[in-house]
Amino acid sequence: MSSQLTTRVVPRTLLTGLGFGESPRWHAGRLWFANWGTQQVVACDARGRSSVEAVVPTTLPFSFDWLPNGRMLIVSGQEGLLLRLEPDGSAVVHADLNAIAPGIWNEIVVDGRGNTYINGGALALVATDGSVRKVAEDFAFPNGMAVTPDNRTLVVAESHANRLIAFDIGTDGSLAHRRTWADLGDGSPDGICIDAEGAVWYADVPNRRCVRVREGGVVLETIDLDRGCFACMLGGRNRSSLFIVAAEWLGFPRMAEALAARSGMLLAVDVAVPGAGWP
Repeated sequence: MSSQLTTRVVPRTLLTGLGFGESPRWHAGRLWFANWGTQQVVACDARGRSSVEAVVPTTLPFSFDWLPNGRMLIVSGQEGLLLRLEPDGSAVVHADLNAIAPGIWNEIVVDGRGNTYINGGALALVATDGSVRKVAEDFAFPNGMAVTPDNRTLVVAESHANRLIAFDIGTDGSLAHRRTWADLGDGSPDGICIDAEGAVWYADVPNRRCVRVREGGVVLETIDLDRGCFACMLGGRNRSSLFIVAAEWLGFPRMAEALAARSGMLLAVDVAVPGAGWP
C-alpha cells in the first residue's frame, strides 16, 4: 500500500457542536446524518443550514438509510431491531434481527433494488419480500458498507482487521466470493462510500483522516484532519463534495465524556471524482 496524494486543503465547516456524526447520506438534495448523543437525524444543505428531521426512539448505536419508496429505515443497534418511520412520524418494526445473531447491530445500506443489509454480530439481509436471513458472519468489528452502482458488489469495512472486504451479490441478494478488497495497513476503516472510478473513501477515527483507496490497496488520496473521522459521503452538486463527520475520540471507556464535549463537526471538501453507488 502506497500513498499517491495527500490533500493539503482546509475543509469547509458546515456545522459544529455535534456529538458523533454517523451514517451520512446524500438524499433529496441535502446531507443527512445521525447525531449520536442527541438521537437526532439531521439534514444540512451545502451552505450549512440544518434542520432536525427525526428524533429516533432508540439507544446507541443507530444508523439509517432509505427504501426505494422513500421510507426511512433505522437500525436500533442494542435492541436488535430494524425500524421503519411511517408518514405520521411513528416508528414500527420492519424486521427483528435478534434471531439472526446476538449482540449489537451497527450499520446499514440499502442497494438499488431495495435489498437491505445490516451488520453487527453477523450480516443480515432483509429482502424486498420482507424475509430476513443471515448472509455472512465472522467479522472483526464490521462497520460502514457500500454497494457498487451495478448492484453486484458489497464492500464492508472491517475496523479491527484493518481492511475492506467484498462480496459478490446474487440476484436474490445472497452474498458469495468473500475476499479482501483492500488491505489498509494501519488504517482503521469506519464509514465508507464509493466513487465513479470504483475507488472507496473510508473514514478513519484513530488516524484522523479520510482515505481514498483503490481495490488492491493502493492509496490514491488522503485528507488529514485534527480529530477522528467517523464517516464520509459523496454528495452535493454532481456528488462531487466529500462530506465528513468528525469528532474528538477518547476511546470506548470515555465515550460518554466525548459525546458530552460536543466536538463533532460536519465538514466538506470538493473532490475530482464524483460519488456513485449506494448509499
